[in-house]
Amino acid sequence: MRKHQWLRTTLSRAYYCSFSSSFPLKHVTQSNFESAVANLKTHLKAADFVAIDLEMTGVASAPWRESLEFDRFDVKYLKVKDSAEKFAVVQFGVCPFRWDPLRLSFIAHPHNFYIFPRQEVPTDSSSCEFLCQTTSMDFLAKYHFDFNACIRQGVSYLSRWQEDEALRRLNLRYEDELSEQARDVPLFSITDILFSERMKNRLREWRDGLLKDTSGGSQFEGSFLNDSNQQFQNIFYKMRPALSLNGFTSHQLRLIQSVTKKHFKDLAFVRVEGESSCSQQLVVYTDSESDRDLLKKEVMDDYRRQAEMKIKAAIGFRHVIDLLSSEKKLIIGHNCFLDLAHVHSKFLGPLPLEAEEFVHSVNKCFPYIIDTKILLNANNILKQRMNKSKTSLSSAFLSLCPQIAFASNESCNLTFSSSVKVEGIDFKLYSPSENLACNERLQKHANLLYLSWINGDIIDLSTGHRTAESLRCRDLKKWQTGILFENIVLIWGFPSDLKTAVIKDRISKVFGPTSVTSICRLDETAVFVQFSKSKLVADFLLVKETLDRSNDAFSVLHPLSTILEGGNTCAASYETYKDICSSPLSKVLFADQAQAVGIRWKTKLVERKEEIEIEEQDNFREENAANTISVYVEQN
Repeated sequence: MRKHQWLRTTLSRAYYCSFSSSFPLKHVTQSNFESAVANLKTHLKAADFVAIDLEMTGVASAPWRESLEFDRFDVKYLKVKDSAEKFAVVQFGVCPFRWDPLRLSFIAHPHNFYIFPRQEVPTDSSSCEFLCQTTSMDFLAKYHFDFNACIRQGVSYLSRWQEDEALRRLNLRYEDELSEQARDVPLFSITDILFSERMKNRLREWRDGLLKDTSGGSQFEGSFLNDSNQQFQNIFYKMRPALSLNGFTSHQLRLIQSVTKKHFKDLAFVRVEGESSCSQQLVVYTDSESDRDLLKKEVMDDYRRQAEMKIKAAIGFRHVIDLLSSEKKLIIGHNCFLDLAHVHSKFLGPLPLEAEEFVHSVNKCFPYIIDTKILLNANNILKQRMNKSKTSLSSAFLSLCPQIAFASNESCNLTFSSSVKVEGIDFKLYSPSENLACNERLQKHANLLYLSWINGDIIDLSTGHRTAESLRCRDLKKWQTGILFENIVLIWGFPSDLKTAVIKDRISKVFGPTSVTSICRLDETAVFVQFSKSKLVADFLLVKETLDRSNDAFSVLHPLSTILEGGNTCAASYETYKDICSSPLSKVLFADQAQAVGIRWKTKLVERKEEIEIEEQDNFREENAANTISVYVEQN
């Protein structure tokens, strides 16, 4: 009888080992980044697959933004998007694995990058901001995360989009500089006129002094040295005599530039990068108009080249992402949808509004991804061996990979007591020339990620299609009835001490004992209520609106008055929940969030399904009648 091929996830070894003091993990900061990337590049080229893992400063920006049972796939993506946009990645683990057929083991090269969103290139915003969640920070501290190394020595980065934006701003600034050189500054005040005349006389005196002394010696050295304010300083720039202008306002500098252009064909006003990246303004003497134009072109080209070098230098850790993308290796992660959202947000560009567009962008950059969370749930016997619900990497390691050995060199040598198999792949028979990403046994698991672990939503990165994990759903009793989003009403703003059971009881008294299927709590003042029929959503909202408008005794004695107590209770269909989740704002309470996004109404009515169908039928009949009359008229 053929022996069952157990799933052995070598990735679990890598991360389990990271907690061992004997594990040879390379920590990378600014000081050793360049050499580490060069090292990593060599290992990536030889790797059979690459494991990645991220550590973030938090997961949910508000309690109601945590993953909930009633999260539809598009809402779940919006929550992941919000998390990736609001929290920082402070550690990025990259571990290339290579199968050594002589040792019959994997050779691992783990690299642990400290990264920090330090602003290296000027942007519209003053600095990068991110949130920190206490539970996440406590977790990092528990496992001895070096916060000082991260903040002081963490590698900064630019996303591809940020790089493009920086280059675009550079081009605009280049064009603005050219247009500013061609534009005269109008003299609106007597002060401007007097200042311009004084500057013209000073510049003429300096230039005439240079021309009188053909040797370029004593006259140049003596020019303006007696200036008490030190506003003019004699220097040489690009082998030409020049004046450095100090202590002038930006308006005064524009006036000097205008005077230079208008009255002196052999003088050039230029801005150059001085020490500490500070801008320095110079008036430079040139031999001719052509020499002046040449100087200006050289200055602009130098500025552009220096700015481009700064932008390229600021790319930082994104070089690692570009390496992973260009090598097209099989990438392994664990429950890594959020990880990939962070990768996209930090290193590729802003996250799209729709999940389908996001997965298309990720798949274009990383065409081969396997999530070990998918693998650990792919086999029923395997799940039973792992006590069904335990699918963490540490549980997988203890259950499936009990033996491990360490290499004496810089790498980690992962040795198995029997033939090494990953989802049925026998690495004793594995050819190094084979592309593991294209292995047919892995294809059924490739590019499948959990969009939502709670409700088993899986998304295919290759196609953008979504599937439900039916096996897991059958295991969960609460999913036997299913969730119908058109049957859900969202209620918020009620008294915080109102119990879920009371809410269900009051609604059931109005709409019947079987009207409410389930209730899911968002926070202390907000709930989802799922009705047994979609028409009950419209009925509930209509009754609520009627009660809100009434002040008679009947409304006070109505069963729903308990929910409406305080006058702040609001209600709407599920689509309003999606709209609120799409906002970049994050208030702690959902009721405050709804108000912050601009919701001022208390009830948003929806049409009954039957009414919509009747209206559509009436429209169809009217169109049919109009077409019939039209045909009759044409024929007669």
